[in-house]
Amino acid sequence: MSMIPDPTRNLFFTGKGGVGKTSMACATAVQLANEGLRVLLVSTDPASNLHDVLATRILYEPTPINGVPNLFAMNIDPAESARQYRERMVGPYRGVLPDAAVASMEEQFSGSCTLEIAAFDEFSRLLGDELATAEYDHVIFDTAPTGHTLRLLTLPSAWSGFMETNTTGTSCLGPLAGLQSQQKLYQQSVAALSNPEKTTLVLVTRPEASALREAARTSHELQQLGVQNQRLIVNGTFSAESYEDKFAIAMESRCNQAMDVIPETISSLPRASVPLMPAGLLGVDALKQVGATNLASEFILSDDSLPQLNVGLNSLVEEIVASGHGVVMTMGKGGVGKTTVAASLAVALADRGHDVLLSTTDPAAHLATTLASDSLPNLTVRRIDPAQETREYTAEVMASAGADLDEQGRALLEEDLRSPCTEEIAVFRAFARAVADGKDRFVVLDTAPTGHTILLLDSALAYHREVTRQSNQMPEYVEQLLPRLRDPEFAHVLIVTLPEATPVHEATQLQEDLRRAEIEPFAWVVNQSFQPLQVSHPVLMQRRQNEIPFIREIKDSLASRLAVLPWQIAPPTGLSGLRKITQEATTAST
Repeated sequence: MSMIPDPTRNLFFTGKGGVGKTSMACATAVQLANEGLRVLLVSTDPASNLHDVLATRILYEPTPINGVPNLFAMNIDPAESARQYRERMVGPYRGVLPDAAVASMEEQFSGSCTLEIAAFDEFSRLLGDELATAEYDHVIFDTAPTGHTLRLLTLPSAWSGFMETNTTGTSCLGPLAGLQSQQKLYQQSVAALSNPEKTTLVLVTRPEASALREAARTSHELQQLGVQNQRLIVNGTFSAESYEDKFAIAMESRCNQAMDVIPETISSLPRASVPLMPAGLLGVDALKQVGATNLASEFILSDDSLPQLNVGLNSLVEEIVASGHGVVMTMGKGGVGKTTVAASLAVALADRGHDVLLSTTDPAAHLATTLASDSLPNLTVRRIDPAQETREYTAEVMASAGADLDEQGRALLEEDLRSPCTEEIAVFRAFARAVADGKDRFVVLDTAPTGHTILLLDSALAYHREVTRQSNQMPEYVEQLLPRLRDPEFAHVLIVTLPEATPVHEATQLQEDLRRAEIEPFAWVVNQSFQPLQVSHPVLMQRRQNEIPFIREIKDSLASRLAVLPWQIAPPTGLSGLRKITQEATTAST
C-alpha cells in the first residue's frame, strides 16, 4: 500500500504523541527505499526509538539500515543542542547576577519551546542546505516544527538581539538569541517548508475525536503560515469483521463515529487509512505490513502474563481519603484521559461525604455540566477557560513588559505569548487560587502544570524576592503554593498514560521533570487497557499481550502505586460511568 503517491523530496510527519508518526515515517521510508530510491530518515525526537523500529543501531550521522539497501537513518540530538544553548546564554551571567536570577534563566531554557527551536536548528542544515543531502532522492523527517516555532523564526525582530537583555521572567524566546548566526539558513528552511513542489506535510492521527481535533488545529495553523501541501494518514482504523467480540464491535463503532464528524479543516485532505496493527511495528518485516488488510497470519500469542493488578481507582481513593483534605492532580499528555480520571476521583471523594472542588479545563464542559447536578451537593465544579485566562495574562504582560517596546519588539513579544508555555502559566495562575482551598477540603485539579512550569515560576518567584526583599507583601496562597505542591501529605499527583511505547516514554519524562521540581508522584494510572478484558478478536488479543512489557516496566521500576483502567465499550461519562472506574475491584489478569 502506498500511503503517499507521488511524494515530494521532503516529507515531514507530525502528530500528537502516540498516534504513530514514527511508525508511519519508517514505513514510508521502507516503501520508498524498496522502490530503488535512496532515502534518508531523520528523527528530531530526543527520545527517539528509531533503532527499535528499524532494528538497527542508529547513530548521529546517516546509518545504513539492515535489510534495506537504499535506506539510511540518523538521530539528531536537540537535547544536547539545547544544553549548549543554555550554557552559552547563561554562562556569562554566572557570578554577575544573583544566584536566583541565574536559576531563573536556566529554567527558562529547560522548556519544550527551547528544545523544539534547538531541534529546528539541527535539521535546518538538512532542509535548508540542499547540498547536505544531495545524494538522496527523499529526506523524511520524523516530527515537524509547530506553527509557533515557524512564526518565531519568520519574525525579523527575532534576530535583532532583543531578547539578549531578557534575563528574568518566563519567556520562551531565550534560545533565539543563540541562533542568530544562522538566520539565512533558517529562512531557507522555512521557505522550503512552504514550497509545495519540495515539501509535503503528513499529518498523522487516529480515528478518535481528540486526535482528529488536534490534527485539524495543526493543519489550520500551518496552512495560515503557507504550508499548504498537506496529507492525512488515519492510523489505527478498525473493523470487527465477523468476530462476535463485544469489545471489537464497540471499537469499530467508535472509530466510525469519530470519522463521521471529522473536522472540515482536514476532511478534504488527501487521505490514507491504515488498519490497526495487532503488534508493535518493530523491524523491517513488520513495517512492510503497514496497510495490509489481512493480518491473521501475523499473530504470535504467548503465555506471558502479568501478576495481579489493581483494576480501577478504588484503592488509590482509599489512600487519598485518609489524608482528610488536600490537592489531587492528574497529569499527562493530551488524549490519555486525565480529565476523565480527575472527574472520577472527584465523584468518588464526594460520594464518601467529603467537600470537593473539581477544577477542570475540559473544553467541551460536558463533565462540568454533568457533575454540577443536585445529586452531588458536596461537589463543586469550577471550569477554567484556558483561552480567557490566556487573554487576561497576555494583556497584563503586554501592558507591563511591552509598554516601552518598539513595534518590532512588541510583535516578537506577542508571538512569544502565543506559545504553549503561556497558556500553561496562565492556567496555572487559576489553579494556584484553587490549591489554597485544599486546606479545608479536597481540590481535584484536571490538567495540572508540568514540573518545568512549576520550576519556572519558582525561579521567577525567588528572583522577585531577591530584587524586592519584600516577600512578606506576597499573598499567602502564592507564598505557600510550591511548599504545598511538594508536600506528599497534602498533594497527590497521578500520572495518567496509555499502555503504549510513546505515552509511557513521555510519562517517564514527565515524572523526571516533576522530580526536578521536588514533587514525587503518588501513583501512575494506565488508561484504556485490554488487560482486564476477555477479548476474542485476534487483533485485540495481540494488542492485549503487547501491553504487558509496558505495564510491567511501570509496575517494576517507575511507579510506587499503579492502577489499570479497562478500555470502555462506551466512553465513561455521567455519574454512573465515572463511578464504575473507581468501584472496580482488584483482579488478576487472565
